[in-house]
Amino acid sequence: MARIAGIDLPKNKRGEVGLTYIYGIGRSTARYILDKAGISHDKKVSEWNDDEQGAIRNIIAEEIKTEGALRSEVQTNIKRLLDIACYRGLRHRKGLPVRGQRTRTNARTRKGKRKTVAGKKKAPKK
Repeated sequence: MARIAGIDLPKNKRGEVGLTYIYGIGRSTARYILDKAGISHDKKVSEWNDDEQGAIRNIIAEEIKTEGALRSEVQTNIKRLLDIACYRGLRHRKGLPVRGQRTRTNARTRKGKRKTVAGKKKAPKK
C-alpha cells in the first residue's frame, strides 16, 4: 500500500485516480505529477515500485501544497473574509451559499435541514 502525504492510497485504482485521494490534488494535478515522475497514468498504485513512490513524494512535497497546510490556508482565507466583513464573509457567517447560488429553493447543503415555519392562520368567516 502506498502512503503519500499521510494518506493511504487505494492500491487497486489507477495512479491518476489514486492520487486524487490526497486533499489538494485533483485529476489535472495528478496527471502533472505522474508525467513529471515519468509514470504511466494507467499504472495501478499497487504496481508502483519504491523509486516511483519516492519520486511522487518528492514532487508533491516540493511543488504542491496539500492536506494540513492547504486546509489551514483555506481557513485563514475564510477568517480574513469574516474579519473584513465583505459580502462573501457575511455569507460565510450566515451559513449561506457564497458564490451567488439561489436560496429560495435548494441551498440545503449550506442551510442545513429544513426548519418548518407554521402557516399564517386565516381569520374565521362571519
